[in-house]
This record gives sequence, structure tokens and C-alpha cells, in this order.
Amino acid sequence: MLSLLRSQLVFQVPPPTASFTGQTIIVTGANTGLGLEAARQFVRHDARRVILAVRDMAKGTAAKSDIDSHDNDGKCSVEVWQVDLTSYESVEAFSQRAAGLDRVDVLVANAGVYLFDFSLAEDNEATITVNVLSTLLLGIRLLPKLRETSVALHKPCVMTFAGSFVHKMTTFPERKKEKIFAELARPNARMIDRYNVSKLIQLLLVRELANKVTLSSQDGHVIVSTVNPGLVKTSIMRHARSIFAISDKIFKALLARTPEDGGNTLVHAASGGDETHGQYLDDCSVGRVSSFVSSEEGHLTQQQLWREMCEILRIPEGSL
Repeated sequence: MLSLLRSQLVFQVPPPTASFTGQTIIVTGANTGLGLEAARQFVRHDARRVILAVRDMAKGTAAKSDIDSHDNDGKCSVEVWQVDLTSYESVEAFSQRAAGLDRVDVLVANAGVYLFDFSLAEDNEATITVNVLSTLLLGIRLLPKLRETSVALHKPCVMTFAGSFVHKMTTFPERKKEKIFAELARPNARMIDRYNVSKLIQLLLVRELANKVTLSSQDGHVIVSTVNPGLVKTSIMRHARSIFAISDKIFKALLARTPEDGGNTLVHAASGGDETHGQYLDDCSVGRVSSFVSSEEGHLTQQQLWREMCEILRIPEGSL
């Protein structure tokens, strides 16, 4: 708790200084909140093409208009592409479209949901589908394009995922089940800390993805990381009711960063070097994961989750 207070109240998120000159950057969930602010910063820092990957095209178009009118000198092409993370078919279609681009330098996988009621999407609980499975699927499908860009331009490319400090705030009892994702998809599944669980699972899978990238014999230099934006004033908890809604308002009023500061943490991660590969970034530097993540049990759970994810998403073993 002390580290969270120090992070939120003492640490000042530095403004971005890196140049993204000529780069093509994809930001998911870029129509609002820190995704929108990150996209805005990429435009300001000389990106050639920024793709706002959004579910709602009308909201995405409004975000594009706002960026173009306030932050774009006309040199950057801001585009709105649809992707619905509740649908694997939508993720696959988006990935195939992105494969036709001349280059992709950065993927910022920022989109996510915070749900309190159980519902299914693609045969898994919707929070898990959006925050974990579809998000990892998008990263895996875009990995070849990032590698291709890296080889062609003789430079590293970056794939960073928006994680959270709340991965430390769950005991994750579902990890003890033979099939973890199946346990999370039961109709009477535990939902009280589902967002926290989703961010823990996401972190474990991104760490495993980074391991696979490191060990791969395929050409291309891709840096994979998870970034904790901190507590940010966004609308992600708009579905909260009763005590959750009240506590959210109180904590955000007392501790939360602005969307601009939250977006700047994503931009910092997007400019990360080799020291950030496979790492959890906190306050714009390499941070500390929970004791569970770094434990032997955490490592075994990470491998189990990877196997289960590959089975669900039909990703052949060794294909990365």
C-alpha cells in the first residue's frame, strides 16, 4: 500500500521525450482515456501513421477528429480501424489487415474491460476473453509484422500491454484447478476480483510470450513488455455499483493520475529498450512483480496458462 501511495502521490510521470519519427503505431482502446492520450502523444512526437483500434467506430472517429484538430500538423495519418475483442474473428480480421501495412513499429495493447456481472464471449468469461485471450491473440498475430519491420529497418520494434498493479491484489484460487480457464468460465464463477485475476493472467502470459520471443530462431528484434499505468481517472469502472462505485470515486478523487499522465506511461513503454523486454514497467522503469509471479508456483502456473491459451486459440506449439 505504501508503494502505491508513493507511486500515485509522489512520483511525477515525465512527459515523453522519445521521437517516433516515421513510425506506424497501433493503439487499442484509443477512443478514450489513456489510450486516446497515448495516441495523441504519438502524433505529437512525429509518428507517420497512428491507428486507433476501437470497437465503436463512431467514438473512434470522434477521437480522430479531436486529435487532428488539436494535435496533428497534418504530417501524421490518423486512422480508425475496428476491432472487437469479444470476437476472435474480429481480431483475426484486424490482424490480417495490419499484415498488409508497409510497417508496424509499435503495438500498444491498451484496451480492456472491468465487468462485475458474469457473461460469456467466445466460450470464456467476457473479462478473460477481452483482457487476456483476444489481447494475447492480437499480439501473437501481429508479431510477424513487427519482426518483418524490424528486419527491414534494422531496428527493434515494441509490443507493450497495459497491465496493472492490481495483479498483486488477488489470491487467484482458480490456479489450483486442472483447467484454469474452464474454472473461470463457470456460470457461478467468482467475479468479485475478476479484473484483478485477468491482469495477473495477462501478466503471466505476456512474460511467457516474451520468453518465446527470446528463444525463437525467427529473425527480427521485438521487445515485449507489460506497463502499469497506475490508478488513472478513466471510465473503465463505469459498470460498478453500490460500494464499488463509491470506493472508485473516492480513490480516484484522492489518488488517481490524469489520463494524460496514464497515457504517457504507455508512450514511455513504447520507447523502451532491451532492458524492458519481458519486464513489468512501473513508474516508467522496471518494476517488481508480485511474489507469486516470481515464485516457482507462479512459473508453473504461467506455463499451464500458456498451454491452455494455445489450445483455446489454436496456436500450434513452437509456432512463435
